[in-house]
Amino acid sequence: MAVLCKPAITVPEYVITVEDTLELARRLHSDHPQLDLVLDLIAHTGVQKRHLIQPIEKVLQHPGFDERSAVYEAQTKERVPAVVRRALDQAELEPQQIDLIIYVSCTGFMMPPPTAWLMNTMGFRPQTRQLPIAQLGCAAGGAAVNRAHDFCMAHPGANVLIVACEFCSLCYQPTDTGVGTLLSNGLFGDAIAAAVVRGEGGTGVRLERNGSYVIPQTERWISYAVRSTGFHFQLDKRVPGTMEPLAPALSALAEEHQWNASKLDFYIIHAGGPRILDDLSRFLDVPQEAFRFSRATLTEYGNIASAVVLDALARMFDDASALDGDRGLMAGFGPGITAEMALGTWTSDPAPGE
Repeated sequence: MAVLCKPAITVPEYVITVEDTLELARRLHSDHPQLDLVLDLIAHTGVQKRHLIQPIEKVLQHPGFDERSAVYEAQTKERVPAVVRRALDQAELEPQQIDLIIYVSCTGFMMPPPTAWLMNTMGFRPQTRQLPIAQLGCAAGGAAVNRAHDFCMAHPGANVLIVACEFCSLCYQPTDTGVGTLLSNGLFGDAIAAAVVRGEGGTGVRLERNGSYVIPQTERWISYAVRSTGFHFQLDKRVPGTMEPLAPALSALAEEHQWNASKLDFYIIHAGGPRILDDLSRFLDVPQEAFRFSRATLTEYGNIASAVVLDALARMFDDASALDGDRGLMAGFGPGITAEMALGTWTSDPAPGE
């Protein structure tokens, strides 16, 4: 049995509201031929505010990829350990009890990966396995949960730590002025999330089945152009319509488990934008209220990439609405276009020895 315990989340201290974002767009792109469209799209994202690791004045500057990489590393080392500590505490485990660390981030690069630094800093065993995931974007939160589940199935009793560290503001490119890019500038936020998958005991989502699905011929729809100035995010206008082909994949996974994807008790879905949630509600035939935790993440933090599913799950824990035996679906969507999907049942089994 593998149980996904309560995630820990932190967002940085610098806040930008949707009103701030709209005013910036008007000021910085006053001569843009599609400015009215951009403003309308940003106003309808559902995002009320986002959090940034630097003041917006610094975000708008571009000091170079090397300096941004230095900021990424410094901010990672400053902010990640406290989140990891809370996630371990919430799972009632110590660093020495972790057998694998899965670290996901698509907004910066370090080698050796941050897992090695964490092991040397926080007391994890030298034998702890490491799995960095850097190129699945927003889908990586779901992928991390699934790979943790796989590991616990292969190694009964093992414990896995998941860390999602996303500083999306470090990918801002002042010279990129396409409509999709400007929309993204008003959608993405910074956050760190961590969670533990326990091999035995624990309260949370007992993971039962997982799956992946890639929509054929869509690998260019969400992508980075990697240049001397860093990561340039590219978003195809067809991306918001991808729930139509992905909903059947979610339903098929549920059917393999003899569940009905339209009749589950909870849904933890990547909130890439409001249309993702609206369309999935329609195609799965579930009420909008079913996605309330994901929508709250989008409203309060924006799209925080791989950390979305963990934040939405933490909100479900705080809501205290799940009952033992409740069945649910988790899904992250990202480049590929990839869906990482998981099925699980809520459990409040005590940890061994309690």
